[in-house]
Amino acid sequence: MEILWVLMALVMLGFVLLQLSRRRRGAVGLVEPGHPDAADPANYGFAREEELDIRMPGPDEDLLDVLDLVQRTQDYRGAQQLLAGTEAKGERRWQRVQAFAGAASLELRQRPGGVGETPGGQWLRVWRAEMPKDAGGAAVHAEFLVQQAWRTATPGSDDFRIIMEEAKAACGEAALLAPGDPVPYIIELSVARGLGYPREEFEQLWLKILDRAPNHMGAHLAALQYWCEKWHGSRELAYSFAEAAAARAPRGSLLAAMPLFAVFEHLPEVNLVSGFYQSEVVTKAVHGALHAVHGAHPDDPMQAHVRHLLVFFLVRGERWAEAMNQLMVIDGHVGALPWTLSADPAAEFAVYRALAVAGYEANGGSPATLPH
Repeated sequence: MEILWVLMALVMLGFVLLQLSRRRRGAVGLVEPGHPDAADPANYGFAREEELDIRMPGPDEDLLDVLDLVQRTQDYRGAQQLLAGTEAKGERRWQRVQAFAGAASLELRQRPGGVGETPGGQWLRVWRAEMPKDAGGAAVHAEFLVQQAWRTATPGSDDFRIIMEEAKAACGEAALLAPGDPVPYIIELSVARGLGYPREEFEQLWLKILDRAPNHMGAHLAALQYWCEKWHGSRELAYSFAEAAAARAPRGSLLAAMPLFAVFEHLPEVNLVSGFYQSEVVTKAVHGALHAVHGAHPDDPMQAHVRHLLVFFLVRGERWAEAMNQLMVIDGHVGALPWTLSADPAAEFAVYRALAVAGYEANGGSPATLPH
């Protein structure tokens, strides 16, 4: 159960994305083509709501196994070995660093320690003490501090700034231990957002990431949050950043889906427009995301994030068959936006899935007509 609650709090891309405002939630205002209960998702082989895995957007059994071992034994070595064997410039390393940091953070929150009591997350402190030159441990510690700041202090307060400054120093230390690793700099993007880096300082940081991993989707999503927060949710700046990333996306890159995340980020500003979900701006962003997942490598860990967001927009746009096609790929895991903005991600996902099934069948679809 501890792993369940840990990864509920994390979701990939990780921690940064969970800082999105909850005002963008949900299914409010959806027009149903028929009552969702009229169609049974089980007919399509979909998992029952109680079976949906809310911990991850997609499977990573190696991570779950190691997390269980570390938390059960309080021995960090499994985490150290897993990170050491994970490609430095890939998306999965960043997600795993977030997961281990989140596990330690949540353990500390559950067991803050006291007289005669060992605080939670002790395995991370032992890791840093016994292997101070280990790049993976240094990155996890930096991300741990970032998560502690967002979870335990009020943004803008003295406590928040003190923890963020400590996280900034930890990012610098982690970067020195692994010069070619983009992860310490990606972690610092959250520091940049929290401390309100001036634009020039942020752009210097961003160039360091581009030098190491120019097509890192998680980094781009984290940077998008900086633009939205630093510039008071400026839709124009966020769209400009997302569209520039999509324009330079190489073949097979999921960066072509960035505009869809920018649209989602600014739904409160444009949601009053009649027929917004069939509008040109959404249609173009959805088309880019569909193109991205179609051309992406099946093992790309960020693909699930894009597909989950596509389900949200395709259902709201009443594009039932396309929504069903996405559901056939991602069903079973719901630890991604937009579901994680809900207090009950599985229930939120199940509502949209039921609407997709009902809309699909109301327009002549059936399990027999859906490609597998």
